[in-house]
Amino acid sequence: RAKPKKAEDETVRRRSMRLQRVELSGILMPEMPAQLGAEEHPQVPAGPLPMVPEEQTENTELTEDLLTTWMRISEVLLVTITDVLMMFSRYQDSLNSMVLSEENVKKVVKYRVCSMAIHPSESIIFVAAGDRSGQIGLWNVDCESEGGAHVFTPHNDPVNCMHFSPWNPAHLLSLSNDTLRCGDVTRAVFDEVCRSEESFSSFDFLEDNASTAIVGHWDGDVAVVDRRTPGTSSELSADIGFKRTRTVHVHPVHKQYFVAAGAVDVCVYDVRYLKSKGNEAVSSLKGHTKSVASAYFSPVTGNRVVTVCADDKLRHNNNTGRWLSRFRAIWDPKQEDCFVVGSMARPRQIEVFQDTGKLLHSFYNTDCLGSVCSINVVHPTKNILVGGNSSGRLHVF
Repeated sequence: RAKPKKAEDETVRRRSMRLQRVELSGILMPEMPAQLGAEEHPQVPAGPLPMVPEEQTENTELTEDLLTTWMRISEVLLVTITDVLMMFSRYQDSLNSMVLSEENVKKVVKYRVCSMAIHPSESIIFVAAGDRSGQIGLWNVDCESEGGAHVFTPHNDPVNCMHFSPWNPAHLLSLSNDTLRCGDVTRAVFDEVCRSEESFSSFDFLEDNASTAIVGHWDGDVAVVDRRTPGTSSELSADIGFKRTRTVHVHPVHKQYFVAAGAVDVCVYDVRYLKSKGNEAVSSLKGHTKSVASAYFSPVTGNRVVTVCADDKLRHNNNTGRWLSRFRAIWDPKQEDCFVVGSMARPRQIEVFQDTGKLLHSFYNTDCLGSVCSINVVHPTKNILVGGNSSGRLHVF
């Protein structure tokens, strides 16, 4: 390399008196307040937050309609997943019947979609999307008016993970780097469940009643959180030997087991034996050579685990780059051996694979879908798929 020039050899760059805040008289001018940049926004305080949207005006009827709809559709009994399993031929027919139309494409949040959740209602399509700025957008897809979608800001950082409570879908739990919140539509408030200085990455419910959860940390640890205890601290923090934990997912049948995905690690642990240090995995899935983005148990038996890794297995291009959310392959709750994942292929599409690696179906529409949908969610009982892209836009097939 060429030797760098010495400081005395360089030409001294002139700075104007205005930039130095010096008047012509030589008197130092007062410091000007820093202006908020495009990426900056007011910080969200700790503790409970009222469920008031960003664009709230004097006319609150549209917002009230959205929240009332969420509350109403949460009062119905949920259908168990095992009741909706179908024959494979019927499943392929159902995939072919799902289409995307222009009215089912909408920009719901301002920035890149980092997580999504779909309400289990069978009467109305109701979707939640979280972006990288901490916003959560709620969209009643069946509402044709402008009031069908509203944006809330309960977090300061990316909304990494979201789930409607399986026990009470009037609760929407959302996880950002520093906090786990519960949006309770019956009280119109975002409660704070857990707060930590260690950045959260993902969570999943340990029990059907959603009272406890396993939470992953970006630094590799996991924590157990009990929503019934006072305060916002976790019950236990455990070092599982990971450098990074990106996703955690609880077994659908044997709830004591959870699978964690990290740097190149995918391991199953028993939550009953977790301790602060020295934890051993029940099982380890070997073979990944690069960064693992996610790992999830199959929805009915939990006998399968699907992972997404930057080593492009399944002959699948998973290298999304820094501007797109990383792909996460998710199981279709209605089919034990089929999963959905985003794609870098053109025309832009969302792909459905069988656990053998066979490509079953590609969802695309060249008129309505022209971007990569990294984050996807599938309805638990109906033939509905939602894909989210890097500009905050949702596409409903």
